[in-house]
Amino acid sequence: MNDRQPTLSPFASKVKTDSSRYERNQKTMVELVAQVRNQEEVIRQGGGEKAIAAQHKKGRLTARQRISLLIDPGTEFFELSSFAAWGMYGEWGGAPSAGVVTGLGRVQGRLVMLIVNDATVKAGAFFPMTAKKVIRAQNIAIDNRIPTIYLVDSAGVFLPLQEDVFPDSDDFGRIFRNNAVMSAMGIPQIAAIMGMCVAGGAYLPVMCDRILMTEGSGLFIAGPALAQAAIGVKYSAEELGGAKMHSQISGTVDFREPDDESCLARIRLLVDKMGSRQLGVFDRKPAEAPLFPTEEIYGIFDGDPARQYDMKEIIARIVDGSHFSEYKAEYGETVLCCYARIGGFAVGIVANQKIHVQQTDHNGNKRIEFGGVVYPESAEKAARFIMDCNQNLVPLIFLHDVNGFMVGRDAEWNGIIRAGAKMVNAVSNSVVPKITVIIGGSFGAGHYAMCGKAYDPRFVFAWPTAKYSVMSGASAAGTLVEIKIKQLERGGKKLSEEDKKKLFDEVKATYDEQMDPRYGAARLWIDKIIDPAETREAIITALEAAALNPDVPKFSVGVLQT
Repeated sequence: MNDRQPTLSPFASKVKTDSSRYERNQKTMVELVAQVRNQEEVIRQGGGEKAIAAQHKKGRLTARQRISLLIDPGTEFFELSSFAAWGMYGEWGGAPSAGVVTGLGRVQGRLVMLIVNDATVKAGAFFPMTAKKVIRAQNIAIDNRIPTIYLVDSAGVFLPLQEDVFPDSDDFGRIFRNNAVMSAMGIPQIAAIMGMCVAGGAYLPVMCDRILMTEGSGLFIAGPALAQAAIGVKYSAEELGGAKMHSQISGTVDFREPDDESCLARIRLLVDKMGSRQLGVFDRKPAEAPLFPTEEIYGIFDGDPARQYDMKEIIARIVDGSHFSEYKAEYGETVLCCYARIGGFAVGIVANQKIHVQQTDHNGNKRIEFGGVVYPESAEKAARFIMDCNQNLVPLIFLHDVNGFMVGRDAEWNGIIRAGAKMVNAVSNSVVPKITVIIGGSFGAGHYAMCGKAYDPRFVFAWPTAKYSVMSGASAAGTLVEIKIKQLERGGKKLSEEDKKKLFDEVKATYDEQMDPRYGAARLWIDKIIDPAETREAIITALEAAALNPDVPKFSVGVLQT
């Protein structure tokens, strides 16, 4: 095959042949994307108009205004975890975006992680998900060696929920531990105190490399009221922990700035003087746009599990030049493995193929393999491909639309558990950057084998169509209802068909709610819900972040079942 020619499925340039289906899919996706965007817009309002006005009255900018001034003009802020705490803490009035804004931005041309308290949400207090969101951002910075900037404006721990914020390994204290670890690893950290910074939270900026503080801000272990209660002496906030005191007397801060604008300008000057470490060892060439419009993904993808679509059509609209080289193209076809470039980066792609295919088994018998299901052959192929990418320092992209592993006698006799274990082993021990995109279903052990959150992907993205859990809502409801019916029958009670249907609908509704990507994003299982048409850009940003870390450990898979 001529390496300059794109490898495409037969109808890549004719995706609108079935126009009614294409238009239906497109309409569904447009509506879902609009719904997510509208909800994100509400989340960006933080604590609302009154809280924003109160922040401005103090002479301070909001979190998002600060970010807008800090990042390079004309560049976009790649926000992460915007749905954190979505639908949670209703009894306390909610905590939009968990009261902290995190994401990647360009400052003086350099990619940095931004962690910015939103003081319009409960004065920037730390809810349980606030701490976990900050830790997730720090972990991304650690894994990818990303310089990190903290804009601090927080009242500290949200006391009514202190038991869920304070003590555990993924709670408040872990943030300061990460500050120390990042410093030891040589990851630059700059902290600007632009409001309140009290109690244990005061350690965060002081454990960073450079500290800035604006006039009118406060930095203290105990504020005036607590200090008076503890030692019986009354101090003003300025005397106890103001910018002038910390600049002239304690020597804690490096730069005292009159206001937010000058503080942000100073940070830009500091970043401008930072040196650059060796970039990653992953191959990159000049990028090439796909041959086909990315917006066509809307019509190609079909979220109906009963319908088929060709995953190659999706890949053709993400990769450079729409060119990919398929690995073992005629074997284990329900998992698609291929080499390609995205944004110039060489990548290996592992994706679930949703087309049913005919296969011949080892006895010469023909059978139909269902799209989206992982069979022994496809698991073994994927395991071998993942190992090959690690051997050759090729980052891995996982595209999920998986129903799970095949079940039944034939699958068990063919060693589905053994083959699946190989794939899970290869994913678990993979040392190259892994980026996961959940585009459709991601169920059961298929979620694990395709590099779910537990398998340390550098980033987890999801389309608005993503759904994942142990099994689908209908399957789970059917199983749970059957168990419930048997329990009731053992107690002498018999349900009518109407009661059975009502019970089924209730269980399915609960399951469907928990499969929604916003539910997962609220709990930080997902880093970002993305517009399918922006999948390529999201992956490129993730790869650019991953390239900042040049250290790749030795690859070893340990014992494999053969």
